[in-house]
Amino acid sequence: MQPEAKEPEEDSVWEEPPSVLWGLDPMFNAFNRLYVKDILQMRESCLVSGIYFYNSHPIFKVDVLGTVVYKREREDFFCYGVDDGTGVINSLCWKDEQWRYQGDPATSGARSFGSSARGDFNPANELKKLRQAQHSSSHLEIGELLRVRGPVKTSRQQREIMASTYYKVSDPVMAVQISWMMEVPQLYRQCYDKPFQLDSSAQNPNIQGGSASYLLGRATHILKDFLKEKEVTSFRPSDVQDLLQRLVFRQPQKTASEQEPEAGPSSGPPTSFKQLGELLQKSLQILQDEGLVFRKVKSQDEVYHVTERDKDLLMAVRDILLEDCRREKYAEKGCHILHVLSSVRQRYSRNVSKAALELVLKALECNSDIISTSDSHYTIL
Repeated sequence: MQPEAKEPEEDSVWEEPPSVLWGLDPMFNAFNRLYVKDILQMRESCLVSGIYFYNSHPIFKVDVLGTVVYKREREDFFCYGVDDGTGVINSLCWKDEQWRYQGDPATSGARSFGSSARGDFNPANELKKLRQAQHSSSHLEIGELLRVRGPVKTSRQQREIMASTYYKVSDPVMAVQISWMMEVPQLYRQCYDKPFQLDSSAQNPNIQGGSASYLLGRATHILKDFLKEKEVTSFRPSDVQDLLQRLVFRQPQKTASEQEPEAGPSSGPPTSFKQLGELLQKSLQILQDEGLVFRKVKSQDEVYHVTERDKDLLMAVRDILLEDCRREKYAEKGCHILHVLSSVRQRYSRNVSKAALELVLKALECNSDIISTSDSHYTIL
């Protein structure tokens, strides 16, 4: 269920984001559930050792679930080879200091276990049992399931995980692995495969009241709340412009007109109106990029349709799947999302994006109108 492999970014095109902006990416401080294949192929930063980039996202911590395919033990650590089905990566797992100096708790605890055989509660023995369970969960054999989290390092030209947390996973009916296989492709679609991008004005606080990137995020959040609360099916920019006025006109000015309590946005300077218009257009563009809204027809009368509430679009997608899945070519596996997208653009609107179509397919699947037969194929029920 791994997403389709992408072509590596060309050196002439790809440019490493400035380090001062890495913290703005939520993936930077997260344990990212990447496939081992992608971890091994990530581009290393030219500026900071130990920082890597996947699709321009700065990454240094990962979270991997896989089978132990080889094991090497030293006095201070275990080195496990973890295979998640896409590749194998070394995981350096340090031993707990108490096991190094006190020995195996399974043998040290056996000598005093007899004192509690009479049924008396012995705190010392219970503590030893707890330590023994902890010890066994960190000692794995080949074929057992391991989950490891930690930063990625390159040692002797070999990439490996320096485990900060690791433990054996008990998964007799493969429930954990199936859940993992369902969640990771979703993370790729929603986060990892979307490039880390910042508006060019993010470093220039041109708009009053804070940086442009902050205001753009606030404006986008306000528009999303509006779409969620009002449950509108379509709207024009003039319908939502008033919602963003307080972001631009909220700063008090020293001019008399702006100090009046009842002064409205009409008393603001011309530059504020220009900033409001730019903020609104950029916010609407973000909503379009995320597929939340789309313009069925691009004309002077800007009308934005809310994707998940456009009944005509949902019906068009359903009819396309109903018709095409009857054909022998698509009868078994269903229609690929790109095929559906091409048909929607021909029959309904050329302006429907792939992100918008993904939301429509998800809504139809939640309503049990369609079902996904694979990562990118859908068929009618």
